[in-house]
Amino acid sequence: MTELSLENIEFIKILATSDATILQDRMNESTRRRLDDEIGTILREYYLENTRGTQTGWTEKLQKSGIEEDMGKAAIACARRLGIDIS
Repeated sequence: MTELSLENIEFIKILATSDATILQDRMNESTRRRLDDEIGTILREYYLENTRGTQTGWTEKLQKSGIEEDMGKAAIACARRLGIDIS
């Protein structure tokens, strides 16, 4: 199971406040893998919880970490523009 580490929280906040084009230009392979694996998993489960009512617990975890709904939506949108499958 993917954990919500401080690094993951910061990564999600960066996604929520950044332009996907700029991120894509500066992303190395290691960062890309992490986005695909860890962050993608968190955002997918968060998305499913908020759209289909599944009880993943990610909404509460992200809120406790200072990531509110609008930031979560923005992070998902940016991840999608980077080619990460969220649905």
